[in-house]
Parts: sequence; structure tokens; C-alpha cells
Amino acid sequence: MNDTKLTHITAPDGVAPGMGYTHVVIGSGRLVVLSGQVALNEQGEVVGAGDPAAQARQVFDNLRSCLTAANATFDDVVKLTYFVTDVGHLSAVRAVRDAYIDTERAPASTAVQVAALFRPELLLEVDALALIPETAQ
Repeated sequence: MNDTKLTHITAPDGVAPGMGYTHVVIGSGRLVVLSGQVALNEQGEVVGAGDPAAQARQVFDNLRSCLTAANATFDDVVKLTYFVTDVGHLSAVRAVRDAYIDTERAPASTAVQVAALFRPELLLEVDALALIPETAQ
């Protein structure tokens, strides 16, 4: 875990509390921006065609690899954006997410259903924003 102080406001006045996400995350540090990750392995092959949970595991593994490249962890993530081809997949995606994210300090999140992703076998894409300490490389 890093030494960046993040404040999570799960239920601002007048807003219903989020389930598995935080409405507001406040912090300072260096911004880390991760491109959307999909269920492609190192060889560029689709993992888990037709299986939203398997695809979510690959997506979160890819996100972890990208965070590691920036000397960051999921504890540093302040925002996740989910693009799903079917909102019915969100329960499976959230179950996988919970294995990677501390739900007591969950990042802000947005979920959007899209008509399609860049390959028809893909069900999910997730991008992320993180804050790391100024001294992290």
C-alpha cells in the first residue's frame, strides 16, 4: 500500500450510498491513467469467450499488470469505468472485482452498456485512474 492519502465519501449529503463503489474520492499525487483493458492474454488471444466472469478475471489481471508497471496497486485506483455489452453481466463482473478491490475503500465507478466492443467476442472493457505518491517512479 502506498502513502497517498485518499478520502472516500460513500454517501454525500442528498445522494444514496453506492453499493460497491464510492461517489467521491479525494487525493493528491501523480495521476496514472490506464487505457481500457479487455480479456486478451499476453499473446493477444481472447480469454473466456462468452463467460463474463472469466473475461473479468483477465481484465483485472491486465489492470493489475498495468498498475504494477506504474508502481501502483488497486489500493491507488480512484476511478473505474466499465463498458459492458450487456448490463446483465455486471453481477459476475462485480464478484470478480471484489477479489481485487478493497470494497471498504472502493473507487468511484461508472458502468455503461455499449452496443459492441472492438472484437465481437469481448464482453467487457475497463479503464482506470489511480493516484500514486509524488515520489513513486
